Amino acid sequence: MTATDPTAHLTAEQIEELGRELDAIRDEVIASRGEKDAAYIRKVIAAQRKLELFSRGVLLFSFFPPAWLLGTAGLSVAKIMDNMEIGHNILHGQWDWMRDPKIHSTTWEWDHVSPSDQWKHSHNELHHTYTNVIGKDNDLGYGIMRVDEDQKWHPFHLGQPLWNFINACFFEYGIAAYDLELGKNLSKRRRKNPEFRARAKAVGRKIRKQVLKDYVVHPLLSGPSFLTTLGATFTANLVRNLWSHSVIMCGHFPEGVQVFERRSIKGETRGQWYLRQMMGSANISGSKAMHFMTGNLSHQIEHHLFPDLPSNRYAEVAVKVRALFEKYELEYVTGPLPQQVFSAWRKVFRLSLPNKKKPTVQTPAREQELVAA
Repeated sequence: MTATDPTAHLTAEQIEELGRELDAIRDEVIASRGEKDAAYIRKVIAAQRKLELFSRGVLLFSFFPPAWLLGTAGLSVAKIMDNMEIGHNILHGQWDWMRDPKIHSTTWEWDHVSPSDQWKHSHNELHHTYTNVIGKDNDLGYGIMRVDEDQKWHPFHLGQPLWNFINACFFEYGIAAYDLELGKNLSKRRRKNPEFRARAKAVGRKIRKQVLKDYVVHPLLSGPSFLTTLGATFTANLVRNLWSHSVIMCGHFPEGVQVFERRSIKGETRGQWYLRQMMGSANISGSKAMHFMTGNLSHQIEHHLFPDLPSNRYAEVAVKVRALFEKYELEYVTGPLPQQVFSAWRKVFRLSLPNKKKPTVQTPAREQELVAA
């Protein structure tokens, strides 16, 4: 947490009342899910598939510069749609209530090198349970960056702006790496663990499948446009990686977003968990097109509060959630994309340098634990 705890003015009773009010918002959306929502996701999936097919068709003639530009732009958008508004949200179980086996978290596989089952474990089970808890949430700093002044500084951190940029360019591979928890499994003994070896082989198979599709099959189908289609596909993947990395950074890393120590969540109640999501997330303001292209993760606060609600409902939920921030005198961190990107990168640079250690502020859960003791 920051040196001044932004939740210090709340009593334990207020925090639990906040939790009950948020539960009521969630229950209201669940009770009203229906055909309109189902039609939305089916329409988005159909549009994405048509756009990808059209773009790959145009790239058959990518030796013509206008065709290359049109096909590359279309394929970039199609890949972003597949990962953000479709894959990410389906794998969260947001559409499982439809009971459609073709649009279900247990059957969906996305255009990504990280196998869906491994991503669901690291993202749904770990990240969304331990949001912004240092040492528990691998999404926090992607496992390669210092994310808080309380973390011990090492000379390695001087390079974190460079590590972060490289990770942004190859973001899907970075995600696959920390889905595998590669950092802690590099030792010879851990590499021999049967479970790790099985997961590593699954990632290898998925990478081979993606590389074969993007960099062999489709370029070969382009015949004389092989090299230009190859370049177009690489560019589309790069654009998708940079975009998704930027959106995730804006939701987790700008100034004003709080991080938490492991001990602070011991004995955490439902209301305190909600409060941690509110304080550990940031939104991106913008148009409906912006929200759509981010997979509605521009409503990151609402997504962290209700990760299993249909993404097309986050805009209406955001109005009610923001009202609760105002009611309980909490800061709703939000801003346009350029502002949030600048804020996040400024924090990356600032924390790459050593600093004088600041005092740690306990969260409400830790304070109550100490009082009880």
